[in-house]
Amino acid sequence: MADMQKTYDPSSVEERLYAKWEQNGYFHQEPQKGKKTFTIVMPPPNITGQLHMGHALDNMMQDVLTRYHRMRGENTLWLPGTDHASIATEVKLVEQLASEGKTKADVTRDEFLERAWKWKETYGGRIVKQLRKLGSSCDWQRERFTMDAGCNKAVTEVFVRLYKKGLIYRGNRIINWCPECLTALSDAEVEYTEQASHLWHIHYPAADGSEGITVATTRPETMLGDTAVAVNPADERYQHLIGKELILPLTGRTIPVIADEYVEMEFGSGAVKITPAHDPNDFEVGLRHNLEMPRIMNDDATMSDLCPEAYRGLTREACREKIVADLVEGGYMVKIEDYAHNVGECYRCHTTVEPIISKQWFVEMKPLAEPALNAVREGKTKFVPDRFSRVYYNWMENIRDWCISRQRWWGHSIPAWSCDCGEITVSRETPTVCPKCGGTHLKQDEDVLDTWFSSALWPFETLGWPDKTEDLEHFFPTDVLVTGYDIIFFWVARMIFSSIEQMGEPPFHTVLVHGLVRDSQGRKMSKSLGNGIDPLEVIEKYGADALRYSLAVGNSPGNDLRFYWERVEAGRNFANKIWNAARFVLMNLGDDPVLPLDQVELDLSDHWILGHLDQAISDVTDMLDRYELGMAAQRCNDFIWDDFCDWYVEMAKTRLYDGTPEQQAAAKAVLYAVILDSMKLLHPFMPFVTEEIGSYLPGVDSIMLSSWPQVRGISDQASMQAMDDAMEIIRRIRNVRSEMNVAPGVTTSLHLRTLTDAGIQSAESAIRRLASVHTVVWMDAADEKPAKSVAIVTNAAEGFIPMGELVDIEKELARLSKELGKTENEIRRGEGMLKNTNFVSRAPENVVMNERAKLENNQALAETLRKRIEDLKDMQ
Repeated sequence: MADMQKTYDPSSVEERLYAKWEQNGYFHQEPQKGKKTFTIVMPPPNITGQLHMGHALDNMMQDVLTRYHRMRGENTLWLPGTDHASIATEVKLVEQLASEGKTKADVTRDEFLERAWKWKETYGGRIVKQLRKLGSSCDWQRERFTMDAGCNKAVTEVFVRLYKKGLIYRGNRIINWCPECLTALSDAEVEYTEQASHLWHIHYPAADGSEGITVATTRPETMLGDTAVAVNPADERYQHLIGKELILPLTGRTIPVIADEYVEMEFGSGAVKITPAHDPNDFEVGLRHNLEMPRIMNDDATMSDLCPEAYRGLTREACREKIVADLVEGGYMVKIEDYAHNVGECYRCHTTVEPIISKQWFVEMKPLAEPALNAVREGKTKFVPDRFSRVYYNWMENIRDWCISRQRWWGHSIPAWSCDCGEITVSRETPTVCPKCGGTHLKQDEDVLDTWFSSALWPFETLGWPDKTEDLEHFFPTDVLVTGYDIIFFWVARMIFSSIEQMGEPPFHTVLVHGLVRDSQGRKMSKSLGNGIDPLEVIEKYGADALRYSLAVGNSPGNDLRFYWERVEAGRNFANKIWNAARFVLMNLGDDPVLPLDQVELDLSDHWILGHLDQAISDVTDMLDRYELGMAAQRCNDFIWDDFCDWYVEMAKTRLYDGTPEQQAAAKAVLYAVILDSMKLLHPFMPFVTEEIGSYLPGVDSIMLSSWPQVRGISDQASMQAMDDAMEIIRRIRNVRSEMNVAPGVTTSLHLRTLTDAGIQSAESAIRRLASVHTVVWMDAADEKPAKSVAIVTNAAEGFIPMGELVDIEKELARLSKELGKTENEIRRGEGMLKNTNFVSRAPENVVMNERAKLENNQALAETLRKRIEDLKDMQ
């Protein structure tokens, strides 16, 4: 006991305990055949990343589940790792080159990749060190990296398999292109924001001089790439124009009028311009009608040489301005309307994405999507909460082929080589001879794979696939994926279809979805708002347990969570509360061994706390099994703070200080049992303070390695009810004392008559200690109540406290009358202000509302005071 500090200091505990856990291999478990497994793979943070509140929430939830299942005795694995983050890492390297006065063009690819690996070695471990600060109990001995040798082997294997099945192909398709990052993007990497713009109505004259057609567009600059105007074949307005030629304004070219069911007759004029090289829907129309597909923009979104000379080299924005002016001047502009529409932006740099035709590598998605859809429909994989399955369905049912090539240097190389003869060879090993012509001049594709291609394999590649390892056989499929709702289509969907394709089953049975961590006003944390909170600063000031607690309590699956400093402070206060309770228990245990519960005689309060402990164990276990982590954390708090610290510890003091040796032994046995099980229950949420307290408890090596608490079932309902009834009496007495402003040191007698057979008399010592009662007089049904007494009535009993023992009636009347006078003055002041029209009309709304609330509160208080004065006068 001498070593247990008076106050809990997280800074002196957390680093020491984590080092002990890691060095002793507490996080690592080898496969144990025949034992139930629990496996989580960590969503790999980017090597460019630093710990933010989203990471803290995500990893807290994973750690809670991992620690819980480990304590349940399951063969548990939480597998960590990091992601190579192709685009984000290249941005960092380009910044590094710029600081040296260089650009990417000044170094070779090999030199650039050498820099990338050095950068990874220097900075890539930063975030995993930060995750340790949070208390993450993942198996660092199995840590993986998306570009390590094993993952690289898995990526190559999947590419080759899908290519040989015809599910990976290379071709000219419409893709999302970022003109700033200069790379292709998948549909999932495009974010849409609503922007105010215009709808331009442009007249395309008929080539034969007859009537033309007016089309509406939000992007007039793309008209330079138009190769048709389309109408719906059922639209009677344009039947006679189908097949005719129109003059494309500003170019002199002629383009045909075509009929296609893609056109919505109700939108605009019912006629749309077709720009196959710069719109995904137009591209499909172009394929159906064998249209030319001129690409009128360069990679940097400047206008290409296929445009009329007046527009070449202009940015798309400058081109738009010039074209609109030229259309107006030429008499082609019919009208311009204000119009708001969704615009796609690069998820990295937020530049407007340009749809372009480009030769890229694609995964054909329809054959992969259907089995993945069925896995969720059939309940093999469930989303928690279930509403997010609709997001998954919507994405997978409308999925397009996945563009997987990126114009980058850092990333997984595409295992494809081209020969001078045009033959492409896809192989696991580097080929030396072309299988078609026998040539030896083979060149590997210069692009790299989308980062998400490797991340999609994470649940099984990290366990050793494609090799048949013991880890893969034992720990796959995994159990739960914890993730934010913002990457369901980025990552979750791709893991599911990749796993079904390669492993024959989904990678996990549950997807536990959490929301974003927002600031106290509900705003998204961002650099621009300056409202970001650094988790490491929170940990330094309050400790990791306080941060974890603040992120757990109030958290419900799928919903955004607001960050409140007050909640962090509440977590710190909770840690201090249980530390003080543990110190009290340990100070009173002494040196004698603690007896088992079955060797002591339990009293009413013992049965009550053990019954409530059983209920807490049952509730927390059920809540964790249902992934209600926030409710489970709150339930731990309610039991430990309210039931144990505020009630039972106070009840136990009577026997500890004044009881017989047998009574003392019983109180010690129960205090020990409850504090130990409480630390176990709370450990997944607050691992450091619970582990530290456990190190002082006799017979405990480690709370982390101990077994999850079990329901004992030794308390009967009648005893618990009797104690609950006694506690209600205590509450009523406390309320009366508070209302009458009775000094804490004043004790009274209590005349008590039971109304049920609940056995309240067994709780007399608790009533005396906790209600400041020196004597309890038990009344029979025929006994008269004491004169001039205050009545205490509950469902189980009625009690009476002589008023003279509580207060001096004359002095109390004087005090209440004085307080009533002050309150009535405040009422008159408030009424006067609210009758003043200048104040009501000119003062800020919140000030007026505050005055109204004050008036209502004072009016209620005055009524209460008058009632108290009347009651006291009746007793004179």
